Amino acid sequence: MHNPRRTDHTKAETAPAKRRGAARTMPQGSSSGRDAGGTPRERGIDLEHEAIETAPQERETALLVSVDTGEFDAQASLDELEELARTAGAEVLARVVQKRESPDKATCIGSGRLEEITALCDNHDVSLILFDRELTATQLRNLEDATGRRVVDRTTLILDIFAGRARSAEGRLQVELAQLQYLLPRLAGQGTALSRLGGGIGTRGPGETKLETDRRHIRRRIDSLRRQLREVEQQRRQRRSRREKDGVRTVALVGYTNAGKSTLMNALTDAGVLAEDRLFATLDPTARALRLPDGRQVLLIDTVGFVRRLPHHLVDAFRSTLEEAAEADVILNVCDLSSPDAAEHLEVTRSLLDSLGRGDRPVIPVLNKCDRAGDVLLPEAGRNAVRLSALTGEGLPALLEAVAAALPPDRRRVRLLLPYAEGALAERCRREGAVEQEEYTPDGVRMTVTVGLRLLKEAEPYLLPDEKPGEEGRRPGPPES
Repeated sequence: MHNPRRTDHTKAETAPAKRRGAARTMPQGSSSGRDAGGTPRERGIDLEHEAIETAPQERETALLVSVDTGEFDAQASLDELEELARTAGAEVLARVVQKRESPDKATCIGSGRLEEITALCDNHDVSLILFDRELTATQLRNLEDATGRRVVDRTTLILDIFAGRARSAEGRLQVELAQLQYLLPRLAGQGTALSRLGGGIGTRGPGETKLETDRRHIRRRIDSLRRQLREVEQQRRQRRSRREKDGVRTVALVGYTNAGKSTLMNALTDAGVLAEDRLFATLDPTARALRLPDGRQVLLIDTVGFVRRLPHHLVDAFRSTLEEAAEADVILNVCDLSSPDAAEHLEVTRSLLDSLGRGDRPVIPVLNKCDRAGDVLLPEAGRNAVRLSALTGEGLPALLEAVAAALPPDRRRVRLLLPYAEGALAERCRREGAVEQEEYTPDGVRMTVTVGLRLLKEAEPYLLPDEKPGEEGRRPGPPES
């Protein structure tokens, strides 16, 4: 795939494209009537049932378009859009950037640049145009009328990827809710062909059944999804309450997408989570038990990754899942140290966590992929940052030590002398605590161990004299009745 990293603001960059026959298009309110790919499959979908997912039959060719108004780094955002397009299964043939004070209300870009884009699409067999910002219904309709190609904006592309990645029932509900909320205000601009089902990027998800699926039906489906999600959230709150009652500590992996969170999860817990070099490879949260060096066992949670300008519909739909991470006892903010935008990626995650109300919960910046970064330093990460490579295992012990140190102090290192009659208690200390030293003596098992407060209370009668101020010379024995 052609991968231009810098583009002239006056000329579009293109790459030779293999002729694939006619470009494959989908009807979406275009008045031009162009259908170079033959008659597409149009199927209705009942919004009261689960979303139907269809995969593209062949790789689509795409043109990326960005309007640089100075709000953000247009080139970095366009690079990310290209990665999103690759993740969705498209081959990027060209990139176009136009500097403007503000997007055009009718077509987002100027009329001259629109003619240039149309010519590029004709000359290079482009079937899809991807815009690096949200488009209004009017802009979508006008752009498709002018170019004769399907036009997909950044938000729709991200929602499409999420629709293809969601596997759990909750994940599918959340994605469908986000898609319908995004679709609702755009119905007026969809024309008479509302169906987005069939092959291609931007077609996965809840879909529509032409004009009869009006705002009332979509609102009804949105209400139904919200009711189902409220039930799921109630179950999550009950599980969280049960964990807190049982004293289970949680550690959450958060961070930019493709930073290596799933690889780190697998390295720490052998979770077997899908880990691929693409954006949003995993979407549904995963939780696994993790044992720390001091003997404590915590619940490690892997969550969905973030990107620049994450669509607010997704943030709202996934709020309960994201809050689960924001309310963890320790948060690991994972970033790709080898990326030139690592500092910005850390800040994107920090900002989102703050918006979710993480409070004063400890956050440990995790600088992953140090095996690729060499001697790169990242002062913005802070002094408590941990450098590691989830792939090679370098730095993993330091991370576990940092997590143990950041957790609330609910454990204590003590010296015990357990009578041989208390073999069950000694076994619990070995299983639930971190034994540093163990010695068999005539009086019992002498043990140096770090244990939790609950177990410490049971073992208190057997603390050695120097662990009990003012009780020197007393030999440990059975509890007094």
